[in-house]
Amino acid sequence: MAPSYDNLDAEEELDDIEIDYSDLRDAYEVRLEEGLDAFVVIDGLPIVNEEQKEKLIKFLLRKLNSVGKVKEDGVFMPLGDNGKSEGFAFVEFAAAEQAAAAVKQLHGTPLDKRHTIAVNKLTDIDRYGREGRIDDHYEPPYIEPFQEKEHLRSWLGDPSARDQFCMYRGDKVGVFWNEKEDPPEPAVDRDHWTDLFIQWSPLGTYLTSLHKQGVQLWGGKSWSRQSRFAHPGVRLVDFSPNEMFITTWSPEPIQVNENHPVLSLEEDGKNYIIWDVATCKPLRSFVTLDTPGPTTDEHGNPIRKKLQWPAFKWSADDKYVARMTQGQSISVYELPKMNLLDKASIKIEGVMDFEWAPASPRREGNRNYEQIFCYWTPELGSNPAKVGLMSIPSKEIIRTRNLFNVSDAKLHWQSDAKFVCVKVDRHSKSKKSLATNLEIFRVEEKGVPVEVVDSIKDTVINFSWEPKGDRFVLITTPEIPANTAVPPKTSVAFFCPEKAKGNAVGNFKHIRTIDKKNSNSIYWGPKGRFVVVATIQNQSSFDLDFWDLDFEGERDEKDKDLTANLQLMGSGEHYGITDVEWDPTGRYLITSSSWWKHQMENGYHLYDFRGTLLREEHIEGFKQIAWRKRPPTLLSKDQQKDVRKKLRDYSKEFEAEDLAKKNTATRAVVEHRRRLLEEWNAWRQRVMEDLEDEGVDPEDLRGPQDGKEGEEPEEGQVVEEIVEEIIKETEEVVG
Repeated sequence: MAPSYDNLDAEEELDDIEIDYSDLRDAYEVRLEEGLDAFVVIDGLPIVNEEQKEKLIKFLLRKLNSVGKVKEDGVFMPLGDNGKSEGFAFVEFAAAEQAAAAVKQLHGTPLDKRHTIAVNKLTDIDRYGREGRIDDHYEPPYIEPFQEKEHLRSWLGDPSARDQFCMYRGDKVGVFWNEKEDPPEPAVDRDHWTDLFIQWSPLGTYLTSLHKQGVQLWGGKSWSRQSRFAHPGVRLVDFSPNEMFITTWSPEPIQVNENHPVLSLEEDGKNYIIWDVATCKPLRSFVTLDTPGPTTDEHGNPIRKKLQWPAFKWSADDKYVARMTQGQSISVYELPKMNLLDKASIKIEGVMDFEWAPASPRREGNRNYEQIFCYWTPELGSNPAKVGLMSIPSKEIIRTRNLFNVSDAKLHWQSDAKFVCVKVDRHSKSKKSLATNLEIFRVEEKGVPVEVVDSIKDTVINFSWEPKGDRFVLITTPEIPANTAVPPKTSVAFFCPEKAKGNAVGNFKHIRTIDKKNSNSIYWGPKGRFVVVATIQNQSSFDLDFWDLDFEGERDEKDKDLTANLQLMGSGEHYGITDVEWDPTGRYLITSSSWWKHQMENGYHLYDFRGTLLREEHIEGFKQIAWRKRPPTLLSKDQQKDVRKKLRDYSKEFEAEDLAKKNTATRAVVEHRRRLLEEWNAWRQRVMEDLEDEGVDPEDLRGPQDGKEGEEPEEGQVVEEIVEEIIKETEEVVG
């Protein structure tokens, strides 16, 4: 019998009676993992009968469990009145985060050759399917009629095969056709085209401009806008090698509201966004990682840490992008889904830096697809420093090398991924002196052997491989004594392999060292062979040396077994030089003095590959100049060899065209002058005839000439002669 509480007042009832609601709470409390956020809807499935249903669910679970854990009996696939499935299923994951990962990674992926699945959150039904948002009557989408677009590589069809460069000066940005000796011809010139700087994409397809609202890409003959990426406050942009993706970065976290047309709340608070160039949609966003180390100096002042850029590094074929957490790991993401490779970062204790191979490697004995990156770790406790090569996607370490007494290391890939040079700065046991040696990994040879170049006495401050070649140049400097006002002189050293049989590359040997220089920068021509060694951003020195490593003259006896013949072709100076860049053909070089670095004699110089100054322009407010890149040639290796064989014949044709162009210009000037002379003579004749009609003797109108007043002038004849003269005629052979 239930107890009676008639004699108890309300306060006693609340204070003394404890009612147990636990059974009700357990029955009706909604947990996140059991709510609708953990459900997804999968559409686009094959239509199957009840017997085939279980097989399809098992097959589907293989994909679903790769991104999360599906609950037991968590797949519900309804059947219609005809006993067949409806082409969709409801799936319940163990957590809402796993459901969100399934939507991001599996939406739009192929299930088999004929079916591509669509994965959406169940809660999106309420978000997008509320009453009034969906029309009860289906209307087919409007498809806009096809409109032919401009060819984005039309500049390659220039009849004179000229290259373009863009120039930023004052508030104007222009793209110009390069002329050898004449002023550049503008293709387009606009005011306020960018707010920060300009940048070409790696293959020259797009010109990039940066604005407060985001990034814009321009191209085509009319220079119309091709794409835009809404990243507020963007400051830096980095393209993937094949222009399929870009990374944008802003120093301040992005603030996104619900009504933003492109960005979602997933991008809120992030600094980096990786975009798909074709669709202009964000693939994934990230925050800026804190660099390890102290945040304040010994006086308590905040330390301004240098941003590592690019923070995301691309594989050569755009299939992977990787990011390093310094000292901990390297995260490799697969594109375009941006899912983490094997769902885990690669743990590398102490990792300091890594670099992808710039081309798809061709290792001996390996037939599988791979991309390779090189990394290094410092000495940790009793463990030595280490350099490693890792193959992706297998994550196999294909080569390691232990190093001792390492202060720092820099990784330098050769452009074809045949070699990677690790520049190792080593300290003595007392740590009072430094020396450098080069560890060169021969990637294409069996077992990836390592060659050590340790004949370098001083510290290497710059190293550069020859593009498409196997030679390199480095700049060294002795240790700088304390309290030295004048920096020490530098030395420039050239290296190349010895001659070897067949296609083998011999051991690397020293060619020559040029001492007592101020040089600090190395710029190889894009085709190799020619290299410029320069001194930039130096107030007291600004010299340029143009070197040829395949000089066709006599070879020194000591160099007969080497694969190079070094010759200085020319030298030059450019006061205030801040930047140097070769054109994509290797025929011309531009040096510039930017207003961003200093405000003295800003402008640019144009040289040919031998160091001859062709043009010099001083431009007020000059900020930036950049050659337009070119995509790889479509010619086969045999066709390229055939072109090289006939290069002298082609050179004569090109010289004849240049001479004809020059003669045409000269002829136009001569014809203009002749036309002016004829007009003058015709006017003079008309005046003489008018004077005769009026009975005036023209001689009476002449003043005294060549003598005193009243004396008769001596008889003479004035002869006007136009002379055409060829000042100089030269013959050039471009190798």
